[in-house]
Amino acid sequence: MSALALISCVGAAGQHAAAGQTAGRPATSGTVDPGTSSPDPAAASPDALPSLTAAQQAGQRVIYSYNGLTPPATLLSWIRHGLVGGVIFFGGNISSRTQIAGVIKQLDRANASTLNPMRAFPLLLMTDQEGGAVRRLPGQPLLSAKQIGQSAHPAAAARTAGTGAGRNLAGVGMNVNLAPVLDVYRRAGNFIDQFGRSYSKNPNVVSSLGADFITAQQATGVAATAKHFPGLGAATRSQNTDAGPVTLNVTLHNLRTIDEFPYRAAITAGVKLVMVSWAKYRALAPHTPAGLSSAIVNGELRQRLGYTGVTITDALEAGALHWYGSTRNRAVRAVKAGMDLILCSAQKASQGQQARIAMANGLTSGTLDQSVFTAALTRVANLRSGLS
Repeated sequence: MSALALISCVGAAGQHAAAGQTAGRPATSGTVDPGTSSPDPAAASPDALPSLTAAQQAGQRVIYSYNGLTPPATLLSWIRHGLVGGVIFFGGNISSRTQIAGVIKQLDRANASTLNPMRAFPLLLMTDQEGGAVRRLPGQPLLSAKQIGQSAHPAAAARTAGTGAGRNLAGVGMNVNLAPVLDVYRRAGNFIDQFGRSYSKNPNVVSSLGADFITAQQATGVAATAKHFPGLGAATRSQNTDAGPVTLNVTLHNLRTIDEFPYRAAITAGVKLVMVSWAKYRALAPHTPAGLSSAIVNGELRQRLGYTGVTITDALEAGALHWYGSTRNRAVRAVKAGMDLILCSAQKASQGQQARIAMANGLTSGTLDQSVFTAALTRVANLRSGLS
């Protein structure tokens, strides 16, 4: 996630919005409705998915959040009934490793309910464990991205950080890390550099170290997330997408040779997820935040760079989307733009519920294309089937 609000002391309560799974392989006995097969050759056959209601299809593409140390009963019930794709954890959800591991076991038990047609697929259980100032769990990775980039042996440090992050998260039952940051910062102290979240001003360095982190972390079984596509490295210190709209006046040449450059190596490394930013980019889609722009999600990321994995939004409640209405409207627009997972990180389970309702309504009304929706759901299911 891009927000300055994410910066926190490890384990501190009241943070701003910033596991041992037992599920098996995909179910193969059920099918989706006829005529909903994916047009995307990179997506597996939807025959691997069980039969799902519109509400369940929608819920499986939502990442929920909650406040405090105990998940609400409503969220547990939704999980039991196949209405939840995953959960994101913040500092305020974690008092100790033992406590959060217990919570995750509780979520896993709910997901295993016989009422849940997606019980064969583990929940996506994620957090921001970038390193340095941005960590939700105590422990690895201790170094920030900038410290890694400035170290005596950067490649080794990036691999150590990736392995450490993966083992740390897996140790409590999480299976997705919203890291690494692949933004190429332009000026010292700017938005992405002020907390050391960027490896370097050099896109080649960011590219190689990001790939090293991704490869090492994913070898532990924890999925990595490259962010924030197509890049926030040019954002000034005050250009915070959590606080309000941000427009970046970066030329198309610089976007593609600097900001997007590290994603080629990340994709080659097999990164499982890509988070798309909420900034506007004059050279690509001047009037639309990136995560709401098909030109950026489908055009730049999927067609130009050839990415076939899962896309995830930045925080749906971000101030950058101030002019885009309610949670329901934002969720539908993001889905139409090509986003696979909708990140509802306001620490209110009801936010995820509102996104789910809007997406389900879009399916039943025909506002959202069923075949496209199924292709996205299949990508998400494929991701989950490879995790534990």
